[in-house]
Amino acid sequence: MSYRNIVVEERGRIFIVTINRPERRNAIDADTAEELYRAWTYFDNNPDLYVGVITGAGGNFSSGADLYDIDRLINRVSNSEGPLGFTRLRLSKPVIAAVSGYCVAGGLEIALWADIRVADKTAKFGFLERRFGVPLVDGGTQRLARIIGLGRALDLILTGRLISAEEAYQWGLVSYLVDEGKAIDKAIEIAELISKYPQETLRNDRLAVYEGLDKPLSEGLIIEMNYGLKSIRTGEIYEGVRKFKEGMGRHGDLI
Repeated sequence: MSYRNIVVEERGRIFIVTINRPERRNAIDADTAEELYRAWTYFDNNPDLYVGVITGAGGNFSSGADLYDIDRLINRVSNSEGPLGFTRLRLSKPVIAAVSGYCVAGGLEIALWADIRVADKTAKFGFLERRFGVPLVDGGTQRLARIIGLGRALDLILTGRLISAEEAYQWGLVSYLVDEGKAIDKAIEIAELISKYPQETLRNDRLAVYEGLDKPLSEGLIIEMNYGLKSIRTGEIYEGVRKFKEGMGRHGDLI
């Protein structure tokens, strides 16, 4: 597949997507949204790829929707995949966001779509579209509160203020905080670790988390049980028990 506005790389089991419009702080127009949709559906359907990483070129993650292309993006609001191309998709595999510089507006919504967020100390987060009357339509109103809690989510959504990487880390918006320029390296390190584990069980546990959100505990436990039984039927547990008996991974050692 060929792309104009993103760069994709397959590094072993890892799929890296870089939004590549640095002259626009990686703002996403309708063409870029289509490319992102194609890239992430390719990743999800490729059995040789286990973990995705999304980042931005030129020192910024993304400034969100390209307001110079607002008419075409408005026409995408009711699309099942989301205006920015993929933010309403639930992939079967995990994705890590590697964030530097501005991660704002729809760019923040993209980062929230990822399972894990890594930021370097230059990162800045916020819904700057608040000042322009642009609504959050790529998951921000739904995902942010689930990640950092209602009070802090409403603070960012209503004030439109920027917060630093350090504050985002303290709030739990970011899971890993690294030195400038090191976010992509850390994201790849995490992706490589995840890619070493038995994948069917890992993916089923991940989906059980998402499907159990906001369900009563009794329903969530049933969801967990059903995914657990599905994982057991793959046979991964028996291979794992064999490795454990041979001494692998004991005492908390990572594989």
